[in-house]
Amino acid sequence: MEQRDSWKWQVRKSIRSTGELKEYLHLDSREECGIKLAEAEFSWHITPYYASLIDPDDRNCPIRLQAVPQEKELHDNSGVMDPLEEEKHNPAPNIIKVYPDRIAWTISNICPVLCRHCLRKRMVGREHFDFSGEAQKAALEYIARTPEIRDVLLTGGDPLMYPDEFIDEILARLRTIRHVEIVRIGSRTPCTLPQRITEKLCRILKKYHPLWLNTQFNHPKELTEEARIACERLANAGIPLGNQSVLLRGINDDPQVMKALVQGLVRFRVRPYYIYQAQTLKGTSHFITPVEKGIEIIQSLRGYTTGFSVPVYLLDTPYGKVPMNPETIVQRDAGAVYLKTWDGKIWREPNRRE
Repeated sequence: MEQRDSWKWQVRKSIRSTGELKEYLHLDSREECGIKLAEAEFSWHITPYYASLIDPDDRNCPIRLQAVPQEKELHDNSGVMDPLEEEKHNPAPNIIKVYPDRIAWTISNICPVLCRHCLRKRMVGREHFDFSGEAQKAALEYIARTPEIRDVLLTGGDPLMYPDEFIDEILARLRTIRHVEIVRIGSRTPCTLPQRITEKLCRILKKYHPLWLNTQFNHPKELTEEARIACERLANAGIPLGNQSVLLRGINDDPQVMKALVQGLVRFRVRPYYIYQAQTLKGTSHFITPVEKGIEIIQSLRGYTTGFSVPVYLLDTPYGKVPMNPETIVQRDAGAVYLKTWDGKIWREPNRRE
């Protein structure tokens, strides 16, 4: 009999109604009404594990805000459903190609938790997208006949929601394409469904190096013992791990919160990779912070924690990712550049001109 520590049990017991949600947190009538209004427009479900991290009495719990729908999602006149115009960059089914040498393959529209800030709310949890065997075959054929593709990102949805056998088969097929040098997986399961990272899965993934995995932890509360074990298993299988946080108002838009997060990730052997500026995505305007807040957070980390704990703050655009960094070159003259250090001092560095 499957137990709570089985990922299949967690998926089968996913919370999909306010009645089930009340077993984990307190809902007043206004919140319950808000959930029912929001779910008419945007799908939702939550794994029992992730729901167990919610403070039942705190309406501003960072886990609750990420996972539980709110009526606020309907009060958004500025966001669009596809802010990155991904559907304009589809040379093959579910393939997104923005860069010359790499593609993202949205191989699934299923996730353990339907995050309220999800970039692909238009797709994830919805039924009218084609993830059939025919679509997968067409995507693989496109990759095989496009020799400039050296890097394939499997994303979604969440690729690790497929059974082990399917993951094994897809990775094996990609590895028959000689010009595909590396494969990356984008998965939030280490955070929202760490039970999915089994020893068996890691043995499968280990066969297909070089293979990388990027995940998404947004708050220190998500750095549980279960998450640590999941990350440890992946790291022990030789898989480099990166984290791609999203900067979210009321969740992690605080220098001390972000510092605790990145330092905790490093203890889990996960390198903080990106902090994304939240997109102007329909239903998410209540999460968006000013760009200046992200700059402030980077300034609060640089010099105050280990260098590789400082992620790159960036905005994703239809033309690719654009870093947004604090200004460090504050002046130039004929023979030097002037640099601002982490603690505000100015350093003059001679700059030889050719």
